[in-house]
Amino acid sequence: MNQPPPNPQVSARPLMSKLWQSGIILSAANFLTLAIGYGFQTIVSRQLGGTSGDYGLVLTTIVFIGFLGLPLAIASQAVTHYIARFHFSGDDARLHGMLAGCRKFLLHITIAGSLIAIVLVEPLGHYFNVPRTSLTLIALLCVLTGLWGSYLSVLCQGLGWFKRLALIALLATILRFLFGAITTRIWPVAEWAVAASAVMVLANLVLFFWRKDFPRRTGVVVSPWNSEFAQFLVVSAACVGGGWFFSQGDQLVANKFFSKADIDAYGSAGLLARTLPVISGPLLSVLFTHRSGREHHHDDDLQEQLKLIGLYAFALIFGAAGLFMLKDFALHILGRNTPQAAGMIAPLSITMIFVGLLQALALWALASRWLKISLFYGALGLGYWLTLLFLGKNPVTLLHTMPIFAAIAFGLLFSTWLIAMWRQKPASQS
Repeated sequence: MNQPPPNPQVSARPLMSKLWQSGIILSAANFLTLAIGYGFQTIVSRQLGGTSGDYGLVLTTIVFIGFLGLPLAIASQAVTHYIARFHFSGDDARLHGMLAGCRKFLLHITIAGSLIAIVLVEPLGHYFNVPRTSLTLIALLCVLTGLWGSYLSVLCQGLGWFKRLALIALLATILRFLFGAITTRIWPVAEWAVAASAVMVLANLVLFFWRKDFPRRTGVVVSPWNSEFAQFLVVSAACVGGGWFFSQGDQLVANKFFSKADIDAYGSAGLLARTLPVISGPLLSVLFTHRSGREHHHDDDLQEQLKLIGLYAFALIFGAAGLFMLKDFALHILGRNTPQAAGMIAPLSITMIFVGLLQALALWALASRWLKISLFYGALGLGYWLTLLFLGKNPVTLLHTMPIFAAIAFGLLFSTWLIAMWRQKPASQS
């Protein structure tokens, strides 16, 4: 007797339930990680003092480190996207071969990224006004350790090991907290606080406890290089670059043009505002991995994914309102409760709401293989950052420019996203 074919909408429900569970667990762990990170910033801020300008240098140097690490971040995004496709397809043999090929590819990218960082760290440090050679060298050390740490962790993300990644992130934050708190108490200079970002990478050694869970080596190595992967790599460059330009690029603008006192105030307010998209960011990571791994999206899938986007948007707005009401308290804990810093919270928070929404739309487009929209996001991010470099020569101008141009960018990207959603036919109707 023939049995009816399985209903894809019903079979998708357990997977969507796991999607929600992973997103909530990872967000909770991320909240704890951010709380410990905020404790690290509080201790370092107080121990570095309020007049040297070193605390502002800590924040902007960390952003400079992220700028130098963009090549591997781009490659990591592309590999995560690609591995996720085969992880959810159920083709284990293909997955094993692809993992072997991606390991080799990431190794080459890591080596190339390290060489690029060594060559460019000095001229870029001079352009963005990193004032001390010792800070530049520490930044290079952090870039190199970060590159090799990412080489280990990116394969885990592609395999959907979100709980393990959350544990590693938590352990890394604890290591950073302990190292930074101890060293800046003995030597209260920015270099030791920045060096904590290199020490935290040691948390990735935990992965060796799970080495048996990695897919076994296969005799057939499947190279990721093909026309499709090349497309993913180009689009990932647009998405990762656009994300950095929107969320972090303004700090290098501030470091280039502002005084030390202004950098301290701007960095402190920015530290609080930038937590808004970060704290609920794991929801987007889970959504991206799941949506990347499915060729077709049924009505139930789409509804649950839109709910995740809605929850993410609500968290951004609710968090911004809470931060505005508690800004004096938060800055007081940080040891930076000045009228100048408090006055920066509102424009920075509004900007980060739009930045977070832009990131959500961009990841949705990338996971959906809407390549033109992803490239458009990257172009908007680059244009946004160049505008800030051109106009943001002082705090007042920069803070007026950021929310306006972030809102314009969101309006443009949201319009294209709506058009793409309207044109897409649900898989259940095809």
